[in-house]
Amino acid sequence: MLKPIFSRPKYDGVVEAVHYEDDGQVAWVRAYERRGPTWSDHVLLDRQTLINRLKKGRRFYAGDRNEFQASEFEVSSRIKLVKTKNGEAIVLGKDKAEKDDLGSLPVI
Repeated sequence: MLKPIFSRPKYDGVVEAVHYEDDGQVAWVRAYERRGPTWSDHVLLDRQTLINRLKKGRRFYAGDRNEFQASEFEVSSRIKLVKTKNGEAIVLGKDKAEKDDLGSLPVI
């Protein structure tokens, strides 16, 4: 069987940095989004926009764009939306959390 030359990645976005509010909630993230066969330049997504995309089933991962390779990324853990007793939390790779926690992503 022949493999396609260009295969689509199994994710819709890559988050490379995060900015938190004083209370620990994600304020916004810097990300790249898949646009068909290619990727966007970096975009800033506020917390609610990221939540809406995760609720729609979009798959976001933490990672970085490979230098000089526009459509290649090094990704690590999946970003998930989990229910908490206080609402919803955006977390990196965990199934349970009490507040937003995007782990090892750079904070800006």
